[in-house]
Amino acid sequence: MNKIVVAIDFSECSINAFLHSLSIAEHCQGELILLWVQKAAVNKEKYEDQLTDASKEAQKALEELIAKYQPESPEVKMSWKIRNGKIYKEVTDEARKNKAMLIVTGTHGASGFEEFWIGSNATKIISSSLCPVLTIRGGINIQRPLTRIVLPIDSAEKTRQKASFAGYIAKQHGAEIFILKLYTSRAKDLRNKVDAYASQVADYFAKEGIKNNTESIDCENLSDTTIEYAAKVEANLIVIMTEQETTTANIFLGPYAHQMVNHSPFPVLSIHPKESTATGAAF
Repeated sequence: MNKIVVAIDFSECSINAFLHSLSIAEHCQGELILLWVQKAAVNKEKYEDQLTDASKEAQKALEELIAKYQPESPEVKMSWKIRNGKIYKEVTDEARKNKAMLIVTGTHGASGFEEFWIGSNATKIISSSLCPVLTIRGGINIQRPLTRIVLPIDSAEKTRQKASFAGYIAKQHGAEIFILKLYTSRAKDLRNKVDAYASQVADYFAKEGIKNNTESIDCENLSDTTIEYAAKVEANLIVIMTEQETTTANIFLGPYAHQMVNHSPFPVLSIHPKESTATGAAF
């Protein structure tokens, strides 16, 4: 089965992420591994009792969460795991250990145990993970299942690599993919490159029987333009690469993937270049 590791801290944000992972598992014959990470104490012996209590409380909460949602999705196998250490490292290690198809996590939140996702944990998970990572910001209520997926295409050669996994997700959900050509320059050779890449991706989707359409936009900031377009088409997923072309706006505001994860009101699926997944690579 396709294993999905879900980072849980029991905040509203992480529960929302869990519900999205459950929907994906239902459509992709997936298995969920709910993971809670207890940060290692500096003085373990001094705080051993508190750590034990927190672990027991987390175990109870995980079991209750599975008991609540298992009857609604009896075909999805769900299990839980507790690990100790650095959050991002334990999450990505668990995914590697299980050869997971996907990691799903909220981008921030606070729980009764501690504030887990404030800061850079989500971006650290993305940077460290070998598999795609789906992030969902707190306070975001996007419909499930996934039905409208935005796939931005720029002039970077690796921009096409996300098409394979996006196509797999779209096919399993019966979703439509909106290919968005992003022009950040008036240079003809760069615009032609974007056109060629988008055409190749569209041809791939057509051969796979995936409904898709293509639009183009001149822009300065890839992230802002992608988010605005996603809102226009009422998307409920944006699929990006963790590396892309560099623009002046990107240099000033930070990496594209970092901007998307922190600012997008839509779930963001981040994929590393030269990714090797069970679904294969098309480009």
